[in-house]
Amino acid sequence: MRGEASRIADRVSRDSLAPKLREARDLAWRIGNELFTITNVLDHNIRLERALTDPSRPVADKVAVLNRLIGDQAHEMTMEILTDLVGRRWSRVSDIANAVEDFAVDGMMYYADATDATLQVSIELADLRSALLNLPVVRSDLSDERVPAEARIKLLFALIGEDANLNKVTMRLAEHATCNPRNRRYLSTLHWLINKFSRHMGESMVTVTTAAPLNQGQIDRLIAIYTKKVGRPVHINSTVDPTVIGGMRIEIGDEVTDNTVVAQLEQLQRKVKAGTRP
Repeated sequence: MRGEASRIADRVSRDSLAPKLREARDLAWRIGNELFTITNVLDHNIRLERALTDPSRPVADKVAVLNRLIGDQAHEMTMEILTDLVGRRWSRVSDIANAVEDFAVDGMMYYADATDATLQVSIELADLRSALLNLPVVRSDLSDERVPAEARIKLLFALIGEDANLNKVTMRLAEHATCNPRNRRYLSTLHWLINKFSRHMGESMVTVTTAAPLNQGQIDRLIAIYTKKVGRPVHINSTVDPTVIGGMRIEIGDEVTDNTVVAQLEQLQRKVKAGTRP
């Protein structure tokens, strides 16, 4: 959890620079990628984090460190963001990497906006999360930092499939979650990203899994129910899983409501094993 100083630094910096990052449009892709790279560098170099967050060190010295680190290689907006961040106070040295990652995701969202792909990316991230729900071993392997990043990325592509027609923003975010887990579980990272995209769109994502596709009337009813429940517009992400027998599984945020026949049978089986009456 971030301290108050870090929360303020992150919020004020992003509020002040968000308009410029949004205006970068297609270039936001490059900026976001550069910031993901810097996040990874910071996460694996505590001395660098300390050098960039030391409150007793002049900002000019910190900027000089940045120049030695990235020089003319990075986009000027990337450098502007980092310069702004090193000029602020942080509760913990590692919090600056969190802020850089926040900016990186913002860059990806603004690129998705510029290419009319924001909703598509949000849906694809939700689909990936749903696909991993019943694959605990795969999820663990994807975020196991004892395994080389290259091997984890190879597993990700094997999971998604070579022919998957995913948006490149979805792929980049999934790769970031894989190559730099940042001490998070894989589903937690996907959940965080989905929530960021949902807030960005002003909607909540509701993923509904059924054995057969929902018709428009069912989707409209679910929209009405969950819009009232969460107090803001929702988008229904309808996914089909032939293994689902009757009912539906609904995911919204951390809440999962599983009314499928399989889930009810499993619940009954647990009660029988526990010696309780159904």
